[in-house]
Amino acid sequence: MRGRGDSHTHTPPGIPEVTDADAPATEARRARWTATVTGTLLTLAGLGASLLRLTGSAPVLVPAAYAGGAAVCALAAFLGARGRTRRALWLMIAGVMVMALGDQFD
Repeated sequence: MRGRGDSHTHTPPGIPEVTDADAPATEARRARWTATVTGTLLTLAGLGASLLRLTGSAPVLVPAAYAGGAAVCALAAFLGARGRTRRALWLMIAGVMVMALGDQFD
């Protein structure tokens, strides 16, 4: 196939051209969104599990552990939105570990 010599550098109208200088900013933005969305989903999962365990015959420690883990994941989502993605990752890991510990008491 033959095309124009400069066809690979053409960007459609309305779409900004991404340069190598924009790559770190794009990666940082993607990391913030990933941390925020993951923390939010883990928070919702923990709250849902806490409500389900609260209505059942599980000991009180089980829903409390799920709710505590969800609170830690909510803090991780907040920090992820603020750009503290490394701290958010560690908090998400800690929150899931607290939820898993609550699951062991069930």
